Amino acid sequence: MRGERVALVLGAAVWAGGRASPTLERRALHAAGLWRSGEVSAILASGGVGRHGPSEAAVIARLCRKAGVPEAVLMLEERSTSTEENLRFSLPLLREVGAGSVVIVTDGFHAPRARLAARRLGLAALGPLGSDSPRVPLSANRVKAGLREVPAYLWYALRLRG
Repeated sequence: MRGERVALVLGAAVWAGGRASPTLERRALHAAGLWRSGEVSAILASGGVGRHGPSEAAVIARLCRKAGVPEAVLMLEERSTSTEENLRFSLPLLREVGAGSVVIVTDGFHAPRARLAARRLGLAALGPLGSDSPRVPLSANRVKAGLREVPAYLWYALRLRG
């Protein structure tokens, strides 16, 4: 895997019964599509346990396997509880496998904050690649998530100076 491109999938909510939220499912399936198309050679699923288990990373991996991604190219980071931690806790794993480049997989509304956090942590990443597409319907939850990003971005910009 040394020198190859890795997709880093940022976690999102796991619902009761271990079901993936629509956001988490979109991200996982987007990463699986990147692997199937040959754009990445491995997938690093990142995310710990939130309100419901199992970990976001475990659910991402399960969805990827179901989409045809072999176990051998999946890695899990299961401690993180925030975007910053997704990236911070994934860095050692990416170094360990000798990732040549990293593609961050998240939603378009989340991409600016993910990009800012990655840059501040010294992670030179391609993307982030948004997992949402024009076919994803605009819902109240997606609008709320997008609006939440404005203060979250400002918080990250101030907190992660350096």
